[in-house]
Amino acid sequence: MEINVIQKKENKVLNRVEVRFDCVYTGEATPKILDVKSKLMVVLDTKKELIVIDSLQPNYGEAKATGYAKVYDSKEDLESIEPKNIIEKNKEPEPPSKEEEKESEEEK
Repeated sequence: MEINVIQKKENKVLNRVEVRFDCVYTGEATPKILDVKSKLMVVLDTKKELIVIDSLQPNYGEAKATGYAKVYDSKEDLESIEPKNIIEKNKEPEPPSKEEEKESEEEK
């Protein structure tokens, strides 16, 4: 998977940088938001928890998706501006607790 930044615009009012990008994934399935977020973190040289992927739309007939992301200056800005559903969509899954692991093993 390859990320190409198309446009980068600073929004000083909301303390963020808005990024439009293409995600090329030849020979792979459409990438998940968290995978794109990891790659975008490297390309934009920022922390993963400050990035919010707003949309990722696959292009019909191509192994390419167009996306829109926002990179906030601080975690506080992100939490005060973004809707809760978008924050949840971009959140890393928590590892299962030891109790949950025991329960799943007992079910097998």
